[in-house]
Amino acid sequence: MYRERGGALEVLLAHPGGPYWTRKDMGAWTIPKGKIEEGESPLEAAVREFKEETGFEPSAPFIELGTIRQKSGKYVSAWGFAGDADPKDLKSVPHAMEWPPSSGKFIDVPEVDRVMWFGLEEASKKVIPAQRPFLAAVERHLRDAAARGTLSSE
Repeated sequence: MYRERGGALEVLLAHPGGPYWTRKDMGAWTIPKGKIEEGESPLEAAVREFKEETGFEPSAPFIELGTIRQKSGKYVSAWGFAGDADPKDLKSVPHAMEWPPSSGKFIDVPEVDRVMWFGLEEASKKVIPAQRPFLAAVERHLRDAAARGTLSSE
């Protein structure tokens, strides 16, 4: 999700929930994302996961931001959309995780423990490094749309 405030572009980033991420900040934030379910297109999965992880409703038009490979080897495809949401209204679904690792004990933690709006410069520092191309893609799309005199994804 992106918005413009005072002539500056802002993006909504999510901070992963759970004890592993509690003290991590720089390079730990992410776009809301998840796995594609059987029979689902990547865009359908992105829309579903965004809503599950934030409680916010994504809305078309969607702009394709590309696919990256994270350090873990996981491939992530992303779409952007214009919107606005109040971070205090976050409603993230819980998931079970083994904690401490290899203990056999499981705890429920939210997928996302908080979301925040960031300008592109700060977002670039906060986001998982492999996801930085998504930020550049949103900026490029909006710059190109402004040059054409339209903010459509067409």
